[in-house]
This record gives sequence, C-alpha cells and structure tokens, in this order.
Amino acid sequence: MSQPPSHRVITPRILYFGTPVVLLSTLNEDGTPNLSPLSSAWALGDRLVLGLGRLGQGLANLERTREAVVNLPSADLWPQVERLAPTTGRSPVPEAKRAMGYVHEAHKFERAGLTPGASHTVAPPRALECPLQLECVLLDVREGTAVPGEPAPSFAIAELRVTRVHAHDDVTVPGTHHVDVERWSPLLYIFRHYAGAGPRLGRNFRAET
Repeated sequence: MSQPPSHRVITPRILYFGTPVVLLSTLNEDGTPNLSPLSSAWALGDRLVLGLGRLGQGLANLERTREAVVNLPSADLWPQVERLAPTTGRSPVPEAKRAMGYVHEAHKFERAGLTPGASHTVAPPRALECPLQLECVLLDVREGTAVPGEPAPSFAIAELRVTRVHAHDDVTVPGTHHVDVERWSPLLYIFRHYAGAGPRLGRNFRAET
C-alpha cells in the first residue's frame, strides 16, 4: 500500500475551496434590476442556500421583496462575471467596500453585457445567457454566527425555494427534464480564481441518466 501524501497546517485568508458562481437577480426600490455575483451557494431538493454580504444591495433587495432569480453562468461567461465583481448597487458605496476598490454601478446587466428576460413566477428578471436560471422565493435569512472575541460576521445566510427552472436546450437531455452533465460546464470559483468543471469522472448510483 502506498503512503498517503505529506501535509501541513495552513491558514488561508479565504476558504473558497470550489463553489459555483451565481448571478443573483433582484429588484431595487425603484424597480430597476440588480445583478450580484455570489460565490457561496448550494442546493438540496428544491431549496437553495446562499451566502450574501451584508454590505451588498442584493441582500437588501432580497429581504425587501423576498424574490430573486439565481442565474448559473457557464464557464465561458467568466469575463461577464468579472465585469460585475468590483461593482455594487449600493449608493453611496459603503466605506468598507470602497476601501476594497468597489464602485457604484446602477446598470448591472448592461455592464456585464447580459440580457434581462421576464421571469414566470417572480418579478426580478433572468439573465438569459446563463444556461440555468432558477426563479426563487425567500424563506428565511439568518445572520452569520458571531464568535466570542472576533468581529461580528458581515454576511448572512439565505434559504430560498425554487419555483421554476429554465434551462438552455443545449444543456438538457432531449425529451427529458434532466441536465446533460457532459454539456453543462458550470463556472466555479476556487480561491478567488475562475475555473470550469473537468470531464465527468463517474456516475453516482442514484443518477437517472
């Protein structure tokens, strides 16, 4: 039996060890759309859990309207996502975000070069270039847990329920409701770098395709 690899203790500044990128569509108070790039998202059944910064406009809009669209970009859309990365819908820009280099942007779809499209069950628009678009309603928001002796977290955890799923034809299995994992290549965020998924490695025993 071969020996396991050697290892060491590290203290990374961030723990984005590999999560899908999300573009969250919400509506501002004046009815205009906001588009927020997120890097903390996971799904279980028809529920989505998102991690959102407290200083962003996306969370404020979500709490106010309780509706959103979770758009999942493909790997080739990373330049459009990065155009949004240094922007915020908040005006004035919170000082903590300004210090990190963020600027206010009122026209997020235009800046990213993405096309808004009408949703079926919620008011915020979909980003039509994204191969998967999940219309959602908000169920709950929980504040990040404070640790004694450390600053209070500046994020919240939102639980949403998916009400409708839109998918590009070319990432679905014809005649079914399944996503074709050979053709769907989600954009991943790994330690602040963009990456695409590699080739399929195997099949779980519960897979239906």
